[in-house]
Amino acid sequence: MDHIQRFTRQLRDYLLALLVINNLVILLDWWIVEQVLHITGYWALAALLLVPLLSVSLLPWISTRYLVQPTKLIWQAILHIAPDTANTAAPDLQKSHFGKDLVTYLVGHIYQMASIVENIEKTANKPKTDLTTDFVASSLPLPLLVLDQQETILFANKAMLNYIKKVKSDVVGKSLYSVIDMAFSSEHTFDDWLKAAKADKVTDTRTWERVRLNLGDSHITRLLDLAAYYNKNNPEHFETMLVFFDHTIQYSQDDQAMNYVAVAVHELRTPITLLRGYVEAFEEELDGKATGELADFMQKMRAASQQLTAFVDNILNVARIENDQLALTLHEGQWPDILQSAVGDMQLRAEVRGIKLELQIDKDLPTVAADRVSIYEVISNLIDNAIKYSGTSKRITIHSYASKNGVETTVQDFGVGIPISAMPNLFEKFYRNHRSRNQIGGTGLGLYLSKAIIDAHGGHIWVHSKEGEGTTFGFSLPAYKDVAATLRNQDNNDIVRGAHGWIKNHSMYRR
Repeated sequence: MDHIQRFTRQLRDYLLALLVINNLVILLDWWIVEQVLHITGYWALAALLLVPLLSVSLLPWISTRYLVQPTKLIWQAILHIAPDTANTAAPDLQKSHFGKDLVTYLVGHIYQMASIVENIEKTANKPKTDLTTDFVASSLPLPLLVLDQQETILFANKAMLNYIKKVKSDVVGKSLYSVIDMAFSSEHTFDDWLKAAKADKVTDTRTWERVRLNLGDSHITRLLDLAAYYNKNNPEHFETMLVFFDHTIQYSQDDQAMNYVAVAVHELRTPITLLRGYVEAFEEELDGKATGELADFMQKMRAASQQLTAFVDNILNVARIENDQLALTLHEGQWPDILQSAVGDMQLRAEVRGIKLELQIDKDLPTVAADRVSIYEVISNLIDNAIKYSGTSKRITIHSYASKNGVETTVQDFGVGIPISAMPNLFEKFYRNHRSRNQIGGTGLGLYLSKAIIDAHGGHIWVHSKEGEGTTFGFSLPAYKDVAATLRNQDNNDIVRGAHGWIKNHSMYRR
């Protein structure tokens, strides 16, 4: 039971007992006068009035003395901790019989509040830490920055200054964004996280992988993992701390391997282009003349050349993403025209496998902001994926419709499906499910590239699947009207986005 409720019940019971006793005494007085003493007349009236008069005199005195005891003990506790009456003894709570639970609870909180105030006063009077001499992080081997509430750099340890090749005067007291030029591998950047943390968190932590740090005039790029800690209203004003974990050598080796592959694949473009040209020339020459097995061969050659072209484009675009060089130019476009064109080009590849592509486009779709070339790759990758994993199914459905996110498009197959264990890793680079990679060809780059392109458009990509029943991939593109304001703020007629978000040419700090 709550302390105040218990106190109220005790008070009610006490007053009720006093009233009952008082009435019983009055009845007893009447019985004695009437039955024992046999007094009548004025003497009987005087005797009957004696008890009420005594009650009026004694009961308030007795009740007040008893009921005021809880207040007296609380008041004594306040005087005990007050600076001007510190000699007052602490209340003996064991003597409290009425409202003991409530008094003990309130006195405990009074002492606790006094302790908090004392600690605050001690902290306020404590000399501020000299970060340059007293801060333990000065000797930390990892590069570290400390920021205040305005993201001004309060402290950079020696390891940090060496890491970014700057002197203390060029760093401390400057805005983080004027000193550090970072690019992130996704749209979830440090400044977005910090804004969200300041809005609704007291403390928060976050890490990022493969952050690219550009050192400006030195033309040096660091590749690192970043850890951040946020502490709101820190008494020392050290609100945010950043720790840098350098992985330049490791990540550079990965990038070099991808660049090597990209260079090698780039050399395939010329022979593939020639191959496609010869196939088209043969088709024109044999128009209507090729039948049977020869016509089938020509169809398969054209489908294979399209697949090789898509493979080369995927590799090269992944290399651009890794080097933060994928820039998309978003134009206003009619989504049905874009989607029908891409699906039409994939019809041949589906027909070679005996699969029918069923396209359903809702009416009155809003125009979208899209880079036609890159979004074509997304549609091709998702349909190609559906073809590969259709199994014995001969049908793939593509559906496009309006939603609160703009325009959403789904590609659904009815094939082998995806194991639950594989779902979290589908959009990772080079990921292939171990159950199917030996039977079904692929690089593991299509979904990774598709996600990067959709993210760059400001959309979202997702997947739903059940083993043995098929898979649905879907993505959204923003309606043009939703980004038109951004377009009007640009100096040109296009919206330029990178793989990691809007490209802000006016700021050192890129997203």
